Amino acid sequence: MVRGRIRASELWLAAIATLVGAASGLATLAVSSSAHGLQSIFYGIGPHQRLSAIGDLAPSALLVAPAGGLALGLVTWLWTRRRTTPIVDPVEANALRGGRMSLRESLFLSLQGILSNGCGASVGLEAAYAQMGAAIASFTGGAFNLRRSDLRTFVGAGAGAGIAAAFGAPLTGAFYAFEVIIGSYAVSNIAPVVGAALAGSLIARFLGGGGPIIDTSASDSLVLSHYLLFTVLGLICALIGVAIMRLVAMAERMASRLPGPVWLRPMIGGLLVAALAWFAPQTLSAGHGALAIDLGAHLAMDALALLILAKAAASIISLGFGFRGGLFFASLFLGSLVGRLFALALTAVGVRHGIDPIAASLVGMGGMAVAIIGGPFTMTFLVLETTGDFALTAATLTASITASLIVRETFGYSFSTWRLHLRGETIRSAHDVAWLRNLTAGRMMRGDAATITAAASIEEFRRRFPLGSTRRVVILDDAGHYSGIVPLSTAYADPDQTGPVGALAVTKAAWLTPAMTIKEIMRVFDQAETDELAVLDEGGDVLGVLSEGYATRRYAEELEKARRDLVGRE
Repeated sequence: MVRGRIRASELWLAAIATLVGAASGLATLAVSSSAHGLQSIFYGIGPHQRLSAIGDLAPSALLVAPAGGLALGLVTWLWTRRRTTPIVDPVEANALRGGRMSLRESLFLSLQGILSNGCGASVGLEAAYAQMGAAIASFTGGAFNLRRSDLRTFVGAGAGAGIAAAFGAPLTGAFYAFEVIIGSYAVSNIAPVVGAALAGSLIARFLGGGGPIIDTSASDSLVLSHYLLFTVLGLICALIGVAIMRLVAMAERMASRLPGPVWLRPMIGGLLVAALAWFAPQTLSAGHGALAIDLGAHLAMDALALLILAKAAASIISLGFGFRGGLFFASLFLGSLVGRLFALALTAVGVRHGIDPIAASLVGMGGMAVAIIGGPFTMTFLVLETTGDFALTAATLTASITASLIVRETFGYSFSTWRLHLRGETIRSAHDVAWLRNLTAGRMMRGDAATITAAASIEEFRRRFPLGSTRRVVILDDAGHYSGIVPLSTAYADPDQTGPVGALAVTKAAWLTPAMTIKEIMRVFDQAETDELAVLDEGGDVLGVLSEGYATRRYAEELEKARRDLVGRE
């Protein structure tokens, strides 16, 4: 009774989503505190210090990343001995599984992220924040037996609340849910998502966490020429972002070819990260402290270029060799460095641009994050909630839209969907495409297809299948395999026609397989230019028949269901 009322009431759904957001905020604080606690133990930093902000690295600290990598490798190896399937993240859950996630698996992924970040690997905790928030929401929604569309909204709300709590930015968290996790804006999901993001942010601030990532502002007023230059900066960020995502995949392939057990790979990656950290300590961890320092520092162009290369290499190695985490904050840090380098480079070549280097850093921060993570409005609102500068926000939106368009046109993936693509998935966003995969030929076909051998005479065909008995007959060869289709109208077109019925068969070279999705089915129909096709198994045996009209009608019905989910209950 209670579950039925909750399922039927948008007000109840928004209220429960708000509670889920508060729980997600608590989970974010727990993950953050755990990782910082490990860094305090391993590196001796204070409670208010950031690892990437330390000036010098003690020689003994060089052992932390390799030792942490070894521990992570062993823990992961023990886990994968019992569970061989990859852990489902929020994007995959919403795109393919209707919002269903495992709370136990999410806890383990968060543990991996805490250990990776805690030992200094160049990865962020934002993946763990979103994972835990989404898993809490999925568990809660499952307990209330929510509809598929509502559960997907809950998963987005939980993930967005985790991000909102981490950055102290509810609008950022809400739009992270809309753009990255749910994949769309809809009337029905505004209240749950915004309520959860506000609750997550407020609970984090109340408990002493979730502050802004930086405390700064830009001093210049922007003019038209600045927006044109920031468009170029967005293009540069897009190219660098795509290069980083491809290099992560290359690093994974290189690591997979190394001799020795798989659990040693994170240790090897830890050795490489430690070597980079010895020369550039700012490459450690996600980069919160380094970002705050570098925004106000006067770094030369060569120092900026080296730091960009070192940080990118550290993040690529960390992810490629098995550390768990994300590139959310690393992309923000890299973008800030690229933006400042862009402003200095313009000055060096004699361009009078009048752009405050801090403004360029903030715009670059948004552009790079959009290139790698996606979500142009997400990153734009992050700059707005950080600076309160609307002119700078518009400039960030300019660079973000440019970066998003270039990445979508030339690459087509964000970092999360690119990792799924490497596993064999084809999704490019969190849009719900599972219903498309359920519309397969095997599910939609009719299994009672009329058949006859190709050697049978046309007279026998007419005797067995009089007009009105069926629309078509599947022709089989001597071995019982598919050999075409004869429409009944064709067999009765010429009353004087004789000979084997197999001579009338059409679409001999066109058929469907049971696993074909609706898009593949419609493509075959278009190429064959026919109204009906046989569905065959791997051996060529006929399983059934599917008509183009029925497939089109089923597709239209599912599209209508998706439309109703977007506009809410009617």
